[in-house]
Amino acid sequence: MSVLKEKRTQSAAEYVNVANQIYVETVSFLTRLSARYSRLVAEPVAKLAGEVIDNAEKANKIFPSDQQRKDLRKAHLLEALASLSALDVRLAHCYEVMYQNPQGCFRDSEDCKNMDDPEGDGTGAEGQKRKGRKKTITPQQAMDRLDNMSQSLGELIDQEETLLRNVMESDKKRK
Repeated sequence: MSVLKEKRTQSAAEYVNVANQIYVETVSFLTRLSARYSRLVAEPVAKLAGEVIDNAEKANKIFPSDQQRKDLRKAHLLEALASLSALDVRLAHCYEVMYQNPQGCFRDSEDCKNMDDPEGDGTGAEGQKRKGRKKTITPQQAMDRLDNMSQSLGELIDQEETLLRNVMESDKKRK
């Protein structure tokens, strides 16, 4: 049976779900880097996002029933927080790199639609001329998309930090 939307509450383990969202959005964000930078930047940043998930999952699997388990869970939560903080800094660096050429981040078939080739499949008049070539978007559209992606990731990171700190606070109160 489903629960009415207004009666739903946040799960105590929501930090695991948010960590997964962060990973997915981070990978999506990193795919926008040019090939020149992605070889240098993408792998370590994706690894940090993976560490956030791994440590959140590990902490979630440990029920703090005795002091040893409490300490182990706290260590994983602290590692998740540390990785999250490092991820935030690295994503800011990626944003700075992307900000130098925002149009270069958004060249895909989705962007070709609604331009001279409404179908985006190369069948329109302009589509025949540029078949196989991808069209760019305006600088303002690129900046808006980049800002939206980074804003969304930033909000998720802030939410995850709050959730992790709340779990640590809750664990402190356990006897």
